[in-house]
Amino acid sequence: MVLSARPDPRFWAGRKVLVTGHTGFKGAWLTRMLGRLGAEVTGLALAPAGSTNLYELAGPQPWLSSYIMDINDAAGVQLLVSAVRPELVLHLAAQALVRPSYEAPKATFATNVMGTIHLMEALRASPGLKALLVVTTDKVYANPETGQAFREADALGGHDPYSASKAACEIAVASWRQSFFAAAGVAVATARAGNVIGGGDFAENRIIPDIFRAFQQGATLTLRHPQATRPWQHVLDGLNGYLLYAEALAQQRAVPAALNFGPSGAPLAVARVVEAMQGALGATPGWQQAKGPQVHEAGLLALDSHAAHAALGWRDQFDSATAIARTAAWYAAFARGGDMRAYGEAELREFMGL
Repeated sequence: MVLSARPDPRFWAGRKVLVTGHTGFKGAWLTRMLGRLGAEVTGLALAPAGSTNLYELAGPQPWLSSYIMDINDAAGVQLLVSAVRPELVLHLAAQALVRPSYEAPKATFATNVMGTIHLMEALRASPGLKALLVVTTDKVYANPETGQAFREADALGGHDPYSASKAACEIAVASWRQSFFAAAGVAVATARAGNVIGGGDFAENRIIPDIFRAFQQGATLTLRHPQATRPWQHVLDGLNGYLLYAEALAQQRAVPAALNFGPSGAPLAVARVVEAMQGALGATPGWQQAKGPQVHEAGLLALDSHAAHAALGWRDQFDSATAIARTAAWYAAFARGGDMRAYGEAELREFMGL
């Protein structure tokens, strides 16, 4: 296994970092990583979703100042940015699910496009800003369903409102970069990550939480698209890539304006992930096909991450089997009533070496 580069604590120590979406699954892991690197973190996000969520399970974070706010509140975002004056911004706040995007397409576009524009407009007047990294998705590409791994130069598109809103976000970010930030010397880029899994995700309509809920309830799991393939990736691998990218941007290194972060192995079908996860949990194997017509979701999806390898020295450290096993171990510990703050800190210490 080729080891990945790691963020430099000497760079991050004392840095003022704004993370949007810090109460979400990825955001909660990211702020803990930044804390280990010595950063001073401000979080902007909605209140954590659900009575059980990773943000609250992670416990207090002395290095984090948390502000519960909607990214669509342009005036509130402006006031917070003016007060914080961040040096680096990692923008994760989003409506991040495909199925809800069909139920609320206008709200999905409002958050994913206009929310990003509200943030960029606030940052335009922020002194001391060095870099903005906007996290989008592997679903920003126009997908002809050939199974060919997407590269960063491939055409953007999106069938469902979520994918289309994220592709539109990419276009908006490119426009603001070229029209405003470049002249100000602020580096701006987008990160396109694979389907992220790991401990602490409790969202509705995501496969790993659905598997765990079925396991806890002794219910039969229902799958909408069991043969759909995705580039499954452990959350810490993806976040490691974001941090390396943001660091490179702030240092004004010659890196691409968009990078894919996906697993080096072949994408796996949903049904295979289910079987592996159920086996690791000790759950009764099996699932049933959802009845009736289902909304469109991409059947084949794969990412080519060679540009991130070359530009950042980034590699995924966990293959799909290991990522699934580590994810299942987290949920098994949670089901036993384990101390998930301590469990997460141990995971981070092992992964980051800090």
